[in-house]
Amino acid sequence: MSVDFQKSETRENLMRAFAGESQARNRYTFAAQQARSQQLPVIEMIFNYTANQERAHAKIFYDHLKQLAGTTIHVDGGYPVDIYTNMDDLLKAAQHNEYEEHDPVYKTFGDIAREEGFTAVAASFYSIAAIEKTHGDRFGTFAELLKEGRLFSSEKDDSWLCLNCGHIYTGCEVPPRCPVCKEEQGYFIRLSSIPLC
Repeated sequence: MSVDFQKSETRENLMRAFAGESQARNRYTFAAQQARSQQLPVIEMIFNYTANQERAHAKIFYDHLKQLAGTTIHVDGGYPVDIYTNMDDLLKAAQHNEYEEHDPVYKTFGDIAREEGFTAVAASFYSIAAIEKTHGDRFGTFAELLKEGRLFSSEKDDSWLCLNCGHIYTGCEVPPRCPVCKEEQGYFIRLSSIPLC
């Protein structure tokens, strides 16, 4: 079935997705600032890294609306208020929100776009849904490590990267300060957890 884009549900879903990604980026930027204030630069990096990807997603959705330049799209939506002092709670909330975007929200939006004949838009929704699942997994992993007190320790020798200077430390527990640049323990991340690889 082919639907006029200006009258489509897909047009509204794109604006909802744009708004959702935009506000998620801000939430993650705020959470990153909070992580920094709690001397958790590694968590700050995870939130900022994800915030930048949310910005990229917002642009993808917004670009699909180019043919409607100069118009206004009115949509309703509900967005979370994730204001927590506990970093574990912030990470869990982020995990929940990313999983919700993954399924059902973006999968449903993709199905609607495909049914309305907008295959390129559907492909964007499906692809970004898969990325949101990855975001949720990452937030969940760090929430669990933080809650269990294992953010900077492991049961067996592991390799850890200092995000400030690049020093790689091997051991079961990260030293209180990097032996090279002297930055605090909070700069270390397991090599296996680096999202930039």
